[in-house]
Amino acid sequence: MMVEEGQTIAVWFSCGAASAVAAKLAIQQYGNIANVRVLNTPVLEEGADNQRFRKDVGNWLGVKIETVTNPKWPENSAQAVWDKTRFLSGPFGARCTLELKKNARYAWEKDNHADWHILGFTADENDRFQRFKLTERSNVIPILAMYGLKKRGCFEILEKEGIRLPEAYALGYPNANCRGCVKATSPDYWNLVRRVDPDVFAARVQTSRDLGVRLVEIHKERVFLDELPTQAEQQSLIPSPDCGFWCEEPAGEPS
Repeated sequence: MMVEEGQTIAVWFSCGAASAVAAKLAIQQYGNIANVRVLNTPVLEEGADNQRFRKDVGNWLGVKIETVTNPKWPENSAQAVWDKTRFLSGPFGARCTLELKKNARYAWEKDNHADWHILGFTADENDRFQRFKLTERSNVIPILAMYGLKKRGCFEILEKEGIRLPEAYALGYPNANCRGCVKATSPDYWNLVRRVDPDVFAARVQTSRDLGVRLVEIHKERVFLDELPTQAEQQSLIPSPDCGFWCEEPAGEPS
């Protein structure tokens, strides 16, 4: 990637391991010639420990992590989005992602210029990276792929640096997204939510019933959350990729 002197790179940090390491590599590789801005779009439904992780990562990076929000949603709340729009998620993504992630970025771009964008695409996500370039932005630097880093490698880097991962990982979640991610269809994922975040599970049951949305898929059939057996057949615990601006892309490994 031909980053030129004086250009601006926007690194979109999601409070996940991959985007944290992507930000570090961006600063190391381009910080001497470019203006690297690390940006975070917080969502109220994320685990509270994400903000501790954000602070730790900011200290590690040595830069201020800027907050980017959609002014139309001052609460930064996914629940507020679902309640007002009466929409949870569909084949092309979740409404909360559109309003609190993508539209927050678009609002930022109206007043700020970025020559390049960096997101947490890992080395094994080239298909999704290429789709993002075609449908969203072509000026994206695949910095983790350039270093051959997958998610496990990002974990190891942070652990070596003494940075404790967000609590979500220790609880068994595959990423540090909002608890009870409405893009999830895995029975194992939702049973995990029910076990470790029962209040969140109860809230999603209520919202999904109110809106008539069957979030769980069992044997290729959709069911409501409160119809999910506590011992559902084992399936992959992958609800979605890390919640960023590419959540509408088909999911592989979470990044």
